Amino acid sequence: MTEKSSADASLPSPERMQAVRENLERIFAAARPAGVTVMAATKTVSPALINHALSCGLTDIGENRVQELLSKYDSLRLDGVNLHFIGTLQPNKVKYLIGKVCLIHSLDSVRLADEISRRSAAAGLVTDTLCEVNIGEEAAKGGIPEAQTEDFLRTVSSREGLRVRGLMVIGPHCDDPNDYRPFFERTRALYDRLRRLGLFGDAPILSMGMSDNYELAIEYGATLIRPGSAIFGHRL
Repeated sequence: MTEKSSADASLPSPERMQAVRENLERIFAAARPAGVTVMAATKTVSPALINHALSCGLTDIGENRVQELLSKYDSLRLDGVNLHFIGTLQPNKVKYLIGKVCLIHSLDSVRLADEISRRSAAAGLVTDTLCEVNIGEEAAKGGIPEAQTEDFLRTVSSREGLRVRGLMVIGPHCDDPNDYRPFFERTRALYDRLRRLGLFGDAPILSMGMSDNYELAIEYGATLIRPGSAIFGHRL
């Protein structure tokens, strides 16, 4: 196999690229009239397909794993693009993200806040973050319990090099999308209360809603949605 044919073999098929374009157009039509940012979750998606989505007007992408983000980084066309980190983050991996991502969605401990603060301040940067809230009180998931969110934010808000911009929620999986309603309603109420207290500063963010429920999340006031398979198809 020649070098050219090997490279061509890694490209998405025209049919898949067309599907991605059509999926994005549908999601943009739901999100943009409401002023909602579409951030594509790109876990396991190839750089070639991500770059195609960017060429279709996508401006925000998010990775779940530090190692995968780093492996793709140099292959992505990131001019004018906002790269987010949306997965669970261990403090010892923070150093790989500072200066590369525009927003860390998964701030869920004082220890993590301290490391983001330390690394960011040393680099002369301020790193934007979202407080992850465990709205479903699920033992297997990270995030700050709803009742402790205000105290947590007051504890970390004075950290140098760290700015909390809002909340991120991953609700419990529900087979019926309408079953997400109570979780989204509680999250919106919490977000509104904390925003009124001035804990998020200017341009606050509510990151809520994925492929199976982003339209409902928009209804409940999400400012950023995180579809993945609704754009790229089911993960391989």
